[in-house]
Amino acid sequence: MKRRNFILSGLALGCLPAVSSAAAQEATELTPPHVVQMAAPYPPAGEVHVIPETFRLYLTLPEGRAIVYPVRIGKDDLYEPGTYFVGAKKEWPSWTPTPGMIEREPEKYAKYEESGMPGGPGNPLGARALYLFTEERGDTFLRIHGTDDPNTIGRAVSNGCAGLINEHMIDLYARVPMNSRVVLHPHMQGTTISGNNG
Repeated sequence: MKRRNFILSGLALGCLPAVSSAAAQEATELTPPHVVQMAAPYPPAGEVHVIPETFRLYLTLPEGRAIVYPVRIGKDDLYEPGTYFVGAKKEWPSWTPTPGMIEREPEKYAKYEESGMPGGPGNPLGARALYLFTEERGDTFLRIHGTDDPNTIGRAVSNGCAGLINEHMIDLYARVPMNSRVVLHPHMQGTTISGNNG
């Protein structure tokens, strides 16, 4: 099992592992979920943290540990940093494109505007989805969801959602209860990572 000690940076959104370009390159590999040990101060256990530089999602555990998963994120300004909570969970969810998606790429999404797409293999939301809400907005239409396209992991290619391969998403889904806090961290510049594989 890989273990790595992270230097943590404190932000208004909470503590997160700092990263390097080497870590970001490693994130493009479909490494299985594994446990890492973080340096104090620890984020509270039971939270989800998405770090855009490394394309990693961390599910925090007690005693400063976390399970880390490789992810894809939203492209360009569609990545929306902030603090959310899990307002709904669905297995093999149905999918309907948002108005913004239809406006940006009507040739790709307009045909699903009325009836959407039922859940199942080939659905853009994959095998499982966590729906991100805020108190002010309710459903933000941002999701953490599965995908059957592993080539997108480690890239900023989505319409704003974080995506994991279906196998990893099924594992994460089972571990994250309703109302869990989710932090999509902002992009950082000039950060570093330290620690050793063990």
